[in-house]
Amino acid sequence: MIKLADDLSSGDHVCAIPDSEEHLSELSAQFVAEGLDRNEKIFYYDDDGAADAMLRRLSDDGAAVDGPLSSGQLTIVPEQTTHATFRTPLGQLYRGVTDTVTDALREGYRGARLTGQMHSSLAPGASATLPEFDGLLDRLLQENRLTALCTYDHGHYSSEQIEIMRALHRDHLAPVGAYDDGLMRIVRTGVASARLAGEIDHSNRPKITTLLQSSLDRSLRSPDVPPEVVLDMASVRFIDVATAVGLVHAAEMFPATHRLVLHRVRPRVQRILDRCGAPFASQLEVTADTAEASETSEVSETSEVPETSETSETDMAS
Repeated sequence: MIKLADDLSSGDHVCAIPDSEEHLSELSAQFVAEGLDRNEKIFYYDDDGAADAMLRRLSDDGAAVDGPLSSGQLTIVPEQTTHATFRTPLGQLYRGVTDTVTDALREGYRGARLTGQMHSSLAPGASATLPEFDGLLDRLLQENRLTALCTYDHGHYSSEQIEIMRALHRDHLAPVGAYDDGLMRIVRTGVASARLAGEIDHSNRPKITTLLQSSLDRSLRSPDVPPEVVLDMASVRFIDVATAVGLVHAAEMFPATHRLVLHRVRPRVQRILDRCGAPFASQLEVTADTAEASETSEVSETSEVPETSETSETDMAS
């Protein structure tokens, strides 16, 4: 069954196959943000620095980060604890996660959410196979107020492993139409608007040109759409000089009735745009991203986390 990311509830156990690291961060951040909005307690199992990217994306999306981290509503489970989780016997994991959800309910949360990195389940010394871990999680979801997102990326799982896990999951997140080359990701958000993420250079610059042309054409053909093409740049970490020049020139070629809006541009990217003439392009509007970088630069490992068998019996990974 296909599920929408903003329509998950307790008992849902969904699978997603991200196209890239940017896509993984997008999926994880949306899942976490929905849980925060619903007053659920969230446990994100970190590995390979994925939590840092997820927190950055949360901040890019305008979600509060510091408060939930400080209160414990959002708990980043450290990498070492994640590894230990998958060395914990299944029976102990079952008791541990049940106690964790019970504690969350006693604290006043509506339930709990689990997501994060699971590939350490493939490492030597794991207490079970990946399908066995997933089967345990499925049982726990049926018995507790719990929601889980399992992600399987091609960087950590073979195609065969991904297909096995895809088949084991009844529910899957609805796919989002996007361009994704592993360096840059484009997701259309409206008739003449899109969200960009990652890095833009000579390898994918033509895709930006195509996006601008098609978006302008759609805007011109849609009388009910505002006379502007809007690119949300909050998650764009880098653009090269040629891309900046191309954006300025593209705006200058817009008809007098329309303009190009680059929204929530990071300071580093804005400096490049400014040096390439953006302030002097009358049909180009650049709005700055005012989010504090400090909100996403650190991952708290001192938050309360459910412990593993190496400490106690209250840890679980999906």
